[in-house]
Amino acid sequence: MNHLLSSLALALVLGLVSAQSAARAASLLLKDGWIFTASGPVLTNGSVLVRDGRIEKVGAGLTDTADTVVDLRGQRVFPGLIAPTTVLGLLEIDAVRATRDTTEVGQYTPDVASWIAVNPDSELIPVARANGYTHAQVVPSGGTVSGVSGLIQLDGWTIEDLTVDKTVALHLRWPGFGLDTTPRPPGKDSSPSLEDQVRDRDRKLREIDTFFTEATAYSEARKASGPGFRVVPAWEAMLPFVRRERPLWIHADEARAIRSAAEWAVRRNYRAVIAGGRDAVREAAYLAEHRIPVVFEHVFTQPARDTDPYDMHYAAPAALAKAGVLFALSEGTDQFGASNIRNIPYAAAQARAFGLSHEEAVRGLTLNAAKILGVSDRLGSLEPGKDATLFVADGDVLDLRANVRRLWIRGREVDLSSRHTRLYDRYRKRPAPTVPGAPVKPTP
Repeated sequence: MNHLLSSLALALVLGLVSAQSAARAASLLLKDGWIFTASGPVLTNGSVLVRDGRIEKVGAGLTDTADTVVDLRGQRVFPGLIAPTTVLGLLEIDAVRATRDTTEVGQYTPDVASWIAVNPDSELIPVARANGYTHAQVVPSGGTVSGVSGLIQLDGWTIEDLTVDKTVALHLRWPGFGLDTTPRPPGKDSSPSLEDQVRDRDRKLREIDTFFTEATAYSEARKASGPGFRVVPAWEAMLPFVRRERPLWIHADEARAIRSAAEWAVRRNYRAVIAGGRDAVREAAYLAEHRIPVVFEHVFTQPARDTDPYDMHYAAPAALAKAGVLFALSEGTDQFGASNIRNIPYAAAQARAFGLSHEEAVRGLTLNAAKILGVSDRLGSLEPGKDATLFVADGDVLDLRANVRRLWIRGREVDLSSRHTRLYDRYRKRPAPTVPGAPVKPTP
C-alpha cells in the first residue's frame, strides 16, 4: 500500500513538472499592443514573441507563428514589476505575532537568510501579483546587521520554487544622527542627555567598523588557511560582502546618516546601496559621484522638517534622476511592507506628477530595480534573451484605474485570483436587502 501511494505521488509530481515544463516551452505571441520595453522607446502596434520561457523577439509587424497568439487590441505590455525592499512572505498580519517572522534576535546576525522563512502560501503574494509584481527582495529586519536577503518570484509551490537568488545582499541598519531634544524633568526616567546620545551613536559606529574589520581579517585568514581552519558560520556569511562579490545595503534615512554611511562604504571600497533614502536628494551629488544607488521608500512620507516644502518627497525621484543617481521605488520593511506592495506604482505616478518622466517612472519599478539587484541580464525589461516575465494591462501601470489582465513568469501564465477577488465574487452574490416577509432574491 505504501509502495502504491509512493508511486502515485511520484507520478503526480512528475505530471505537474511535465505540465509546467510544457506550459513554459509553448511559444507565445503577444500581438499588436503598446509595448513598454523599459530599456528603449515605447512600441505602438508592437508584438512580443516568447519561446521556451524567454523573449525571442520584440518589434512591430512580427509575422512569426506561435502555439498561442494573444491579440492585445491596444492593451499595454510591461515587464514584471520588482519590489526591492519588502517583508513579503515574512509578515501576514502585523497584529498577530504568530504571522510575523521578520526579525531575528541579536544585533549582528549576518548568517540569517530571509528566503528560508518565506511562506509560499501567503495571501499577500497573489495580491501583489495581481497588480503586476512578479519579483520581490525579501529583507530581514532587526539589529544592526540584520542578515542576508533573498530574491523570490511570486509564483511557486515551495520555498525552493519561489527563490531566485538566496544571497542578494547583506543588510546593515545605520545609526540615526537625530537627537532627542525634548526637555524633560530630571529623574531616573528622563531621557539621555544630548552628550549621551552622541556617545551612544559614536559607539554604534565604532562597533560597525570593528565588526567589518574582524570580518575582513577572517576572510584573509580563510584564504591562507590549511585543512585545520576553524569555520565560524557568522563570519562565513560575511565573506561575499567583505570580498566585494555581493553588495551591502545600508538602511538610512536622515541626510547626515546617509552621508556618513556612503563615506564609510567608499572608504572601505564596498559595493553599497542606500535603502530608505528619505533625505537622499540632499546628498544626491555625492551618491551620483560614487555611483551609489538608492531604493527610495518615502514618496508618501510626510516631510520630516517644518522647513521642508510639502512636495519634497514627491519630487525626490525626479531630483535623483536629474542628478544621475540610479534609483528604484519600494515600500520598505515596516508593518505595511508586505500588504502595500501593490500600491508602489502609485508612488511612481505621484513622482511622475512632480517632474519624473514616464520612462524613468516605469524604470523605477522595473529595470532600475533589476540593475540594483544584479538581475538585469534576466529581468526588468522586454528584450530578446531575457526571461518572459511580463504582464498585460488595460491601461497605464501608473494609472489607478488600470487593471492587470494577464501575467506570465518565465513564460508560464499565472493565475491572477487572490483573496481580494474571492471576497469580491462572494459578496457580489450576497442576498439583496428585503422587506420583512418578502422573498429573498440573490443579487444579479
